[in-house]
Amino acid sequence: MLKKPGPDQTALEMVTLDQLVPADHLLRKIDTVIDFSFIHDRVADLYCADNGRPPLDPTLMFKALFIGYLFGVRSERQLVREIEVNVAYRWFLRLKLTDKVFDASTLSQNRRRRYNDASVAQDIFDRIVEQAISHGLVDGTVLYTDSTHLKANANKGKYDLAQIEKSRSDYWADLDKAIDAERKLHGQKPLKRQAREPEVKESKVSRTDPDSGYMVREGKPKGFFYLDHRTVDGRLGIVTDTFATPANVHDSIVYLSRLDRQRQRFDFDVKAVGLDAGYATTGIARGLEDRDIQGVTGYRRPTSPRPGMMRKSAFAYAADADGYRCPEGQLLTYATTDRNGYKHYRSDPAICATCPLLASCTSNAGSARTITRHVWQEARERTDGHRLTAWGKAVYKRRKETVERSFADAKQLHGHRYARFRSRLRVQVQCLLAATAQNIKKIAMALTKAPKQAPA
Repeated sequence: MLKKPGPDQTALEMVTLDQLVPADHLLRKIDTVIDFSFIHDRVADLYCADNGRPPLDPTLMFKALFIGYLFGVRSERQLVREIEVNVAYRWFLRLKLTDKVFDASTLSQNRRRRYNDASVAQDIFDRIVEQAISHGLVDGTVLYTDSTHLKANANKGKYDLAQIEKSRSDYWADLDKAIDAERKLHGQKPLKRQAREPEVKESKVSRTDPDSGYMVREGKPKGFFYLDHRTVDGRLGIVTDTFATPANVHDSIVYLSRLDRQRQRFDFDVKAVGLDAGYATTGIARGLEDRDIQGVTGYRRPTSPRPGMMRKSAFAYAADADGYRCPEGQLLTYATTDRNGYKHYRSDPAICATCPLLASCTSNAGSARTITRHVWQEARERTDGHRLTAWGKAVYKRRKETVERSFADAKQLHGHRYARFRSRLRVQVQCLLAATAQNIKKIAMALTKAPKQAPA
């Protein structure tokens, strides 16, 4: 017989919070294997020991933030509402069913007044990576690095035009030494010492978030963005480093310094790295060789010449003569080395004037062709050669399973398509907390995975 349901919402029941959380819930797995106790000691000096009102427990606050990143809740107000009604969230935060949940403004005020830099988020990220290392989930032998863009919290129609300095490469000091050595080898005087000034170009600067960068890349959306430069370990895809920059900073600019940080902080013995074509530069190739690391980089298509003109690849480098041999057999000899580290090789105008290929070779009024070669070109060629080996192909193939998968999960599952805050510092904190949440999830899933049963 059909009956109308009664008002069971007000019925009293004897139940514990632990009974309401499924045994296989992700937060149960995280609570089992991740130790968050270090957070309290790390931030204790930011609180007054004997004065003021009782604060929100910092461990509870960061665990609440991790819930937001784990389950893709971008709004902190929505996060608080979710904690109020979700028993699994309450269980994870050690809140009873009758406990009042903190206000969303508590999170924003703590961020503005107490956690106003990225040091705490960086230390929490590092400690979680150390826990992964202690469980044998990270070895640091092969690392993969890439970057992805986050849409800035800024109106792309509100901007000013300004002269912006391009970022300074972190290997300029080594390049200056290499230039002096090359000029001395050819009997030339060293260049006069002068401060390297970054190249300046006109660009759009957002009025809403001036720290963001205006991105103009082939195949990418135009507008104000940030870049998350992320490195993951090759064993399980655990994120070992993340660093935010404006979107107009090239991928290769900060790479070597971030690599060195990981080697020093986690004592990694890095043997190889897998990088996409954006990192295929002479500076990175030389930096990797100096660190005794084998790099595998993607293919970078050279700039095409004007229609009808001869490509640089038509000239063969003669190492024994330190020059370039043109298709007609003439040797282009060394002329000088410029401040950017490029050696110039010039042809003999008297020979070129009667050459049948002159029209397709050069448009120089003096009938001379100049070929440039970087002082670290040999390192670049050796690094490019790794990609063609069977070992290099296997390393490069793992990129899509590690760092590219990490970014895909971050955007699809953890709300990492957009910058939640304004200013590079706050976006850096977002990148650190998002990567920490992903690491927590990977560690928990790896350590609580049921063993495979042997076939009958």
